[in-house]
Amino acid sequence: MNSKPMMILIAGPYRSGTNDDPEKIQANVHLMESFALPIFRKGHIPLLGEWFALPLVSLAGSKQIGDEPFNEIFHPIAVMLLDKCDAVLRVGGTSTGADQMVSVAKEKGAKIFYSLEEIPQR
Repeated sequence: MNSKPMMILIAGPYRSGTNDDPEKIQANVHLMESFALPIFRKGHIPLLGEWFALPLVSLAGSKQIGDEPFNEIFHPIAVMLLDKCDAVLRVGGTSTGADQMVSVAKEKGAKIFYSLEEIPQR
C-alpha cells in the first residue's frame, strides 16, 4: 500500500444545464456520487460538497435553489472543504461551480484528476 489515503472532492455540475429541474439536478448528483465508491475502493476518502451543503441549506430555511440561504452556504462550504482535501476529481459537463473548485484547489496545491484511472490505488 502507498501512503495515506487522499480526501478527494468530486466536483461536477449541480444546476448547470438543468433549468433548476429537480430530476435533472438529482441526475447530476447521482453522476457525481457514482464516482464515490470506486474512489473508496482505490483506498481514498470521497466526498461531495453537496453532502455537506444540502442539509445546511435546508436548516438555513432555503425555499428554492439560488435564494439567499442557498447562496450563503452552497459554494462557500465546498470552497472551505478544499482546505481539507488532497485532490479534486472533476467530472461531468460544463459547470462554473465545479470549475471554481478546480481553480481554488490548484491554488491550494491540491492534485486535480479528470478520470478515475488517474487516481492511484492506495
